[in-house]
Amino acid sequence: MTAETAVLLPVLLVVLAAALAVLACVAAQLRCVDAARGAARAAARGDDASSVREIGQQLAPPGARVVVSSSGEEVEVHVTARVRPFGAFLRLPDVAVTGRAVAAVEGQP
Repeated sequence: MTAETAVLLPVLLVVLAAALAVLACVAAQLRCVDAARGAARAAARGDDASSVREIGQQLAPPGARVVVSSSGEEVEVHVTARVRPFGAFLRLPDVAVTGRAVAAVEGQP
């Protein structure tokens, strides 16, 4: 092994770990957006609040918080989750990811 390889290998591992962490956060953020959209569709159809939250919880990352609010003609859903890209393996700070969706209530003029 040359000196250049000995120096470069740890740098490549750090870059790979950072890329994997970013991918994990992006995947969790997309799950939050999907959960917000699914819950907003259910709320717009007229489903009760508990089933709307349940739909959001099923689609969201584990431990996510689903908040549903309505303002007459529209329903808004916010899904928030804390992501730890490497779990308990590395003690890195959590990353907050969110998703938001708004849907018009069906049957409203």
